[in-house]
Amino acid sequence: MPGYDPGALPREFDVLEKTYRWALAKAGSPAGTFWLCLISFAESSVFPLPPDVLLVPMVLARRDQWFRLALLCTLSSVIGGILGYAIGFFLYETIGQAIVDFYHLEREFHAFQDGFREYGAWILLAKGLTPIPYKLLTITAGVAKLDFFIFIVASIISRAGRFFIVAGLLYRYGAPIQEFIETRLKLVSFLFLVLVVGGVLMIKLV
Repeated sequence: MPGYDPGALPREFDVLEKTYRWALAKAGSPAGTFWLCLISFAESSVFPLPPDVLLVPMVLARRDQWFRLALLCTLSSVIGGILGYAIGFFLYETIGQAIVDFYHLEREFHAFQDGFREYGAWILLAKGLTPIPYKLLTITAGVAKLDFFIFIVASIISRAGRFFIVAGLLYRYGAPIQEFIETRLKLVSFLFLVLVVGGVLMIKLV
């Protein structure tokens, strides 16, 4: 990349670089699968980082298991989404509100609430494929009392679509992607942070 100077990036991005290194080290061990499932589960209700931070290096390290990893990521995310839905449906006043306040998403929460009432599961199908924090969608779906069966079906479709596309592309083009990551790790860390922050900014523009 012309003019790109890895040392010019803020030192905070070293955290993401270390996260990638840690994830890559975990990718070849049973613990990696555990952490992938845990982060995917937690991101659907409370955790800030998306499971891609583990899914990407794990698929790159074990490309022959891309389908299994994408499936585990999907199932964990859907199960975590059930927790998020339950928080919105039963515990919004005590827990859900605190989560929304913590991420400063009050306005976006109300916007999505109106969206669920008007468009139903289509909101979940469309937004679940994007970097938008999934926890906001699941909690809001519970508050809006979206039909639970429809919620499950929409969650499976949207999350499977996202994770299988990512894992499938890594399986198909893994070698050049891994080489790019290894040679430009700080840039990739920067782009990943942009993706995470961009997800929050996207919902602020809804």
